[in-house]
Amino acid sequence: MADVTRLLDVAAAGDPGAAAELLPLIYDELRKLATARLADEKPGQTLEPTALVHEAYVRLVGGNRPQDWNGRCHFFAAASEAMRRILVESARRKSRLKRGANARQVELPDDLPVPAAPFEDVLAVNDALDQLTARDPAAAELVKLHYFAGLTLEEAADVLGTPHRTAYRDWAFARAWLARALGGSPPAE
Repeated sequence: MADVTRLLDVAAAGDPGAAAELLPLIYDELRKLATARLADEKPGQTLEPTALVHEAYVRLVGGNRPQDWNGRCHFFAAASEAMRRILVESARRKSRLKRGANARQVELPDDLPVPAAPFEDVLAVNDALDQLTARDPAAAELVKLHYFAGLTLEEAADVLGTPHRTAYRDWAFARAWLARALGGSPPAE
């Protein structure tokens, strides 16, 4: 993994050649991360894992401003956050379309079933996560790293520089808090 860390540093400095060399080395891991993120979505999601990986990668490495990656874990945490934001943007875009952008009125029968809207769940989780960030930023970061980046609680604690016991305590708090914020009851474990 030393090559990945070295290439991250060089790509962060703005070398497009390093960014091109980096993608094949981390593509499989990013694709697994994207597949996991999309598996959590309800059916009907129009984003494919490949598109999510490419969009996230362009946001992370393709910008004009240099990034300062503190190693592999930091990069993958940032990739997870970028994927989360892409999913939220997609959900908001669909929500705008749902609310009538360029739509024409059509008469529907009264007994027509209403399909589930996966983007509403993504927006609700994002809003709840923003509220958690305002209340407890450390717990919110742990949720992002564990749930969205797919890191274990121990790995997330190492990235955040907190003791493992604190990570477990923050995870229990965050899960209960988010369950209440999303209108459910605290999860049993």
